[in-house]
Amino acid sequence: MRYKEFLWLPAAVLFALWLFEVTMHPSATERARLASVFLALTAVAALAVFVLPRWSRRARSIRFSIVAIGMTSFLIVGGTAVLAAQEMFLSSHDLQLLLVVLSFGLVASFGFAYAVSRPITSDLRLIASAAQHVAGGDFDTSTAVARSDEVGALAVAFDAMTADLHAAQIRRETDDDARREFLTAVGHDLRSPLGSLQAAVEALQDGVAADPDRYLKSMERDIAALHRLVDDVFLLARLEAGAVEMTLQPVDITEVADEAIEVLQPIARRLGVRVELDAPGSITTTTAPEALGRVMRNLIDNAIRHSAGHVVVTLEPSDPLVVRVSDNGEGFPVDFVDRAFDSFTRADTARTRDGAGTGLGLAIAHRFVTALGGAISAEPGPGGVVEFNLPT
Repeated sequence: MRYKEFLWLPAAVLFALWLFEVTMHPSATERARLASVFLALTAVAALAVFVLPRWSRRARSIRFSIVAIGMTSFLIVGGTAVLAAQEMFLSSHDLQLLLVVLSFGLVASFGFAYAVSRPITSDLRLIASAAQHVAGGDFDTSTAVARSDEVGALAVAFDAMTADLHAAQIRRETDDDARREFLTAVGHDLRSPLGSLQAAVEALQDGVAADPDRYLKSMERDIAALHRLVDDVFLLARLEAGAVEMTLQPVDITEVADEAIEVLQPIARRLGVRVELDAPGSITTTTAPEALGRVMRNLIDNAIRHSAGHVVVTLEPSDPLVVRVSDNGEGFPVDFVDRAFDSFTRADTARTRDGAGTGLGLAIAHRFVTALGGAISAEPGPGGVVEFNLPT
């Protein structure tokens, strides 16, 4: 215990002696006798200050501690009054009356301390009960304690901790479900090209392939699909971990969109899709060109594969900058819009080897746009519309 906690004792003695001097103008003998009384009681108070905190830590109830502290305080005050009266002032009759009054005060103080401590112990029991529920895995609980003191602060901190644990449990369950779906989807998308490769290899080995070149071209497509899947999964994992470095610099958005369209023209021509750019001219902003290029390629590629022959990339030089990729296909079903940017999700549940991608394009675009400080959204059909914005 720190010595500073005892400084109030000599301060109390000095204040009482000063007050005695000012109000009663005592003689030297009276002054000495009262000082001896105060010093004796100071020694008792110092002993209580030293012993009670240690005892209270071992007490089975904080209620007993509160009552003990209250009783000790009263006894010190009452003892001071009795000793001072006996030494200096009161007659025997008056002293007996003082003792009677102090006895009443002692009993009343005990009852008062015992009654006032009940709300504290009751609220502490509520906190303990809530802690037991949390320990048993019930995070949807609260202390129901409303106080403005330290016990109330403890209850507020406990309720906040419980809410955080509940949110963490929900996130963990959601992450577990997402992880299972992710692994299932990866396995599904791997199984198709691997099964096709195995069948082609066996046909070539057994010599039953009527057109080996066609089988080799099919194998080449399957290997390319596997490469895309592995690359996309690796990139998505790095984005989730925040391990993709993006260097911001002034970028001409119109030029990035034009390059993305040019890269995807072979696919568009093969599928009979016309892609056009609707931009008012050069639009410059500060962003990461490689990330932005990947976002536009993914969105345009997705639009080309789901369009009915026409894709439009629209740039709006507002604040924030808006990029919209739309097609004239069926678009996103209403119940799919909220899941459009999840990994391995497709509007059609059937997964085929038709080159329709890995199901990660929109998920990767979403991670990139978010990392760049923007937002991305999809609109329900008819007509596929994906729009994202970037800060200027």
